[in-house]
Amino acid sequence: MADETAPEARRCGFVALLGAPNVGKSTLLNALVGSKVSIVSPKVQTTRSRVLGICIRDAAQIIFVDTPGIFEPRRRLDRAMVRAAWQGASDADLIALLVDAKLGIDRDTRGIVKSLRKTERKAILVLNKIDVVKRTTLLQLAEALNGEGVFTDIFMISALTGDGIDDFAGHLAGTVSEGPWLFPEDQITDIPMRLLAAEITREKLYLQLHQELPYSAAVETESWEDFDDGSVRIGQIIYVQRSSQKAIVLGKGGQRIKALGAAAREELMVLLDRKVHLFIHVKTREKWADDPERYRDLGLDFDV
Repeated sequence: MADETAPEARRCGFVALLGAPNVGKSTLLNALVGSKVSIVSPKVQTTRSRVLGICIRDAAQIIFVDTPGIFEPRRRLDRAMVRAAWQGASDADLIALLVDAKLGIDRDTRGIVKSLRKTERKAILVLNKIDVVKRTTLLQLAEALNGEGVFTDIFMISALTGDGIDDFAGHLAGTVSEGPWLFPEDQITDIPMRLLAAEITREKLYLQLHQELPYSAAVETESWEDFDDGSVRIGQIIYVQRSSQKAIVLGKGGQRIKALGAAAREELMVLLDRKVHLFIHVKTREKWADDPERYRDLGLDFDV
């Protein structure tokens, strides 16, 4: 006779979050995990490399892969990010395609659906931003995309407000295969803390300067020193491609870099739960976007 009190068998699987730029993948990932593991900004292509976010739901460990937005690449960095996105999808057990319900089926989304159909990969359709779209529009969009023959299920969510996310996570928890968990129960990402700290600063950079600064700016954590009192000293460098961009980041009398550093330090203190001493310098490196070492740091393929 079966033991009705026996614990539910553990499940585990990788779910790739795929979509065009700025559809809300990183916002959704952070909501699912319950903590910031991927940065968010209004600037397209904020996510540059594969980011793992780990979520425990019932007996399932769901490992989300937040990928760069997929669009028509023009430069080497664009091509490397798009390749990273498709690689994340090909390695995953399940694919969730996020679509901005307000924007609808744009050129980039149409191209992604076409590629999924060509490779005969099925996906879960996730219509995001339902809090700003009329129900009739949502139903028409769902019907149009469902007719593509690519999607197994459809979920309507708002990554910003949390609507629909529990249903989506519950479905994934029951869909991933039985098997042992791959990460400790308290781990929420595989990103090294030095890289996550640099990403936090890059987010603040984009939030403050996204209209004035190209997205090719980069942030690197150069030093990390732990002290006996529990605090940490973090040294970072912001790389820009031209001296005029350096002046923009610094601001008049250095006021902008001070404000940026204060915002980054405040969030890092919450994230690390300790006092943070943050020191940021700005350097000009004209061709950093063509430096193979920078690509290796981001986990991207330089030779694309």
